[in-house]
Amino acid sequence: MNPFSMRREYAWRSIFVTAWLLLFALVILAQIIRIQRSPEAELFRQQAGEYAMVRRIVYPERGKIYDRKGNLLASNEVVYTVGANMPEVVDKEALAREVSAHLGLRYEEVYERLLNPYGLIFVPLAGFVPAEAAQALRERYEQLWRELEEERPFPLSGLEFRPMLQRSYPENDLASNVLGFFNREGRGIFGVEEKYDSLLAGTPLEIWIPQDPNRVAEIPRVPDGASLILTLDRNLQAAAEETLDWALGEYGARNGTIIVMDPRSGEILAMATAPRLNLNEFWNYDKYYRQAYQFNPAIAMQYEPGSVFKVLTMAAALDSGLVTPSTTFYDTGLIVVGGVPIQNWNRRPWGEQTMQGCLQYSLNVCMAWLSTSMGKETFYGYLQRFGIGRPTGIDLAGETSGRLKLPGDQDWYEVDLGTNAFGQGVAVSPIQMMAAVSAIANKGRMVRPHVLRSIVSDGQQVDIAVEPVGMPIRPETARLLSEMLATSLEREASLALVPGYRVAGKTGTAQIPVEGGYSFTETNVSFVGWGPVDDPRFIIYVWLERPSVSIWAGETAAPVFSEMAQRVVVLLDLPPDAIRLQVSTR
Repeated sequence: MNPFSMRREYAWRSIFVTAWLLLFALVILAQIIRIQRSPEAELFRQQAGEYAMVRRIVYPERGKIYDRKGNLLASNEVVYTVGANMPEVVDKEALAREVSAHLGLRYEEVYERLLNPYGLIFVPLAGFVPAEAAQALRERYEQLWRELEEERPFPLSGLEFRPMLQRSYPENDLASNVLGFFNREGRGIFGVEEKYDSLLAGTPLEIWIPQDPNRVAEIPRVPDGASLILTLDRNLQAAAEETLDWALGEYGARNGTIIVMDPRSGEILAMATAPRLNLNEFWNYDKYYRQAYQFNPAIAMQYEPGSVFKVLTMAAALDSGLVTPSTTFYDTGLIVVGGVPIQNWNRRPWGEQTMQGCLQYSLNVCMAWLSTSMGKETFYGYLQRFGIGRPTGIDLAGETSGRLKLPGDQDWYEVDLGTNAFGQGVAVSPIQMMAAVSAIANKGRMVRPHVLRSIVSDGQQVDIAVEPVGMPIRPETARLLSEMLATSLEREASLALVPGYRVAGKTGTAQIPVEGGYSFTETNVSFVGWGPVDDPRFIIYVWLERPSVSIWAGETAAPVFSEMAQRVVVLLDLPPDAIRLQVSTR
């Protein structure tokens, strides 16, 4: 064979093999690219990422609660769940012995849990363990580890401390009725904690957490729940609670409440009730309260207000044009409404009186004459505009609506038109009564009472605006009535007077309904007052249940108002009228 022909044949063979090899390589490369871009590959990459990540629901830290001056009222603290990682446990008896001794548990119960873990890998032995107790047990663990360094297995192997957050209340029972509490089931109960539960709790997020510690920066941040700034003044709240406790002891009352509010804005500065619960031991709730309304009777209890209600009746009569302060009425000591005789509190006539005298001497007959003269439509129209018979809308859980019977209701009778005028046959709550009367202190305007001042969320603070409710009476009526009430207190040298400050107000002595009528030996007493009269900065409502020293509000609730008002003017830094008016005229 020609050598030239042989070389050419070998060359073609080499080209052919090379081409096949190149084609084979291109096929492999195409297959690699196809696999990498296939849906199966994408799923594989996702699964690989998942195996390097842990899927968790992360709950934000609950928001804090402060008073208006930044004093902390509710926060969170770290507590621990102490338990056993069962695969690592080597000496159940030793573990049960140490845990029970340090945490005050029964050894038999702890040992039983370790013997019967019911398939659990981590067995909780004690929950909500305070940091101090957990630290003491941890130090014991470390001590034994050092002492038994040469002896293995270690008897406390498997002991674990898992941190968690628990609600804490630095002031214990201060303002407990306003705050409410956060229980171990993860719910806000009563007060602010319940009303703003979702706001405080924040929004839980389901996130992927990398198991690689070098990727910790990839963990997304879960925003904390919103923090709340309340309208309460911590010092005023403490003063109100001290004053109430003194009043209950001084006058032998079963219960009571004191509320302090700014009538211009509706901000609740203090709201004291009794008894009060140490919120850090909320599980003792049943030891203090038999009914839910007892937790905060200032908003949840309804009762007949008695003579303090006469302020609203007189306001309606003045505003409707029925009377003026100088209008006279001849009191015979008796008026018949709906066939039922109505008498004064002392069952005697007072002769000719102006409207000023009717208020000053708190005459039932005069008030019944006013309501019947106005007529059903006018009288009850004013009461409804004052908010009687419906909740105020205060931002606390558990508010009652009270009860105002109206003409046409099955249980309304003609006599109610007379008795309602002086606070019988109508049910209110303390906050409802206070909100209604505050319109007189605030130039005829009503604002909604509230305890939330600001919301702080993710570094931003949002202030709560004043929410007007209505204007049940004209400013002129409010001014006239305030002057009449202030003059009444001054003329009778009332125990409610506040040295250096001119105040307006009214007592309320309410007979308590019993089977077949009203008790003549037990009363609920109240006083509502505000000041300074020319420029009111506070309104105070005092209510005492069944005082034993005296049944009369003028001898019980009135001096409590004076005591509280004297503390309010100091804590609010309000100068006496003489100094304030002298400065304002310069």
